[in-house]
Amino acid sequence: MAAEGDLKLLGLSVSPFVVRVRMALHMKGLSYEYIEQDLFNKSELLLKSNPVEKKVPVLIHDGKTILDSSAIVQYIDEVWAAMGPSILPVDPYDRAASRFWAAYADDKLFSAYVGINRATTKVERAEKVSETVAVLERLEEAFAKQSNGKAFFAGDSVGYLDLAVGCHLHWLKAQRKMFGVVFLEAGRTPLLAGWAKRFAETDAAKEVVPDTDVVMEYAKKRQAYRAAVAVAAATAK
Repeated sequence: MAAEGDLKLLGLSVSPFVVRVRMALHMKGLSYEYIEQDLFNKSELLLKSNPVEKKVPVLIHDGKTILDSSAIVQYIDEVWAAMGPSILPVDPYDRAASRFWAAYADDKLFSAYVGINRATTKVERAEKVSETVAVLERLEEAFAKQSNGKAFFAGDSVGYLDLAVGCHLHWLKAQRKMFGVVFLEAGRTPLLAGWAKRFAETDAAKEVVPDTDVVMEYAKKRQAYRAAVAVAAATAK
């Protein structure tokens, strides 16, 4: 692999947004220093690099910080345009459509499935499961339009929207194991279910997607943390 300049990525291995960036770096064939972060005890480097949001991912390129996974992926695609495949579509309309659906996935899909893990009652969890399914059905429609009958959102190979949706798949898989919910079914979202299997077999996904048990362990850690915070708040009243 090759790189231009000093390249570092501050991340969390289970974060879908960090996974997205790592897949983009892999697609471009870039070498970089990956620095895992503990978001329960944030490092000085993270706080210094992203003082506003204090979140990952953070890409540091020759001392300059780039924030937000979507912006980072676009930066990678533009700076190393001559290396590896293009990530964003060349056609302006396709590019705009990909950005729209990527933002939709980040907003609607992420908040829905995260809500499943955060739910404190069966009713609340069921509502979030239904919300997640509804979002995936919308993405099924988007895939039908964007793929033009081909294997991926971008056509014959993985592109920007594939990364934007695909980076969330390991969480859907983990929640299936945790709560027994199947999100991508051939009977309900056949196009998306087929795409998910193909995406999981790509080199970029195989290289960086975390193991399901690791994701589950982190999810349970977050649940325990929220429970402890709730108890502390109740005790303080």
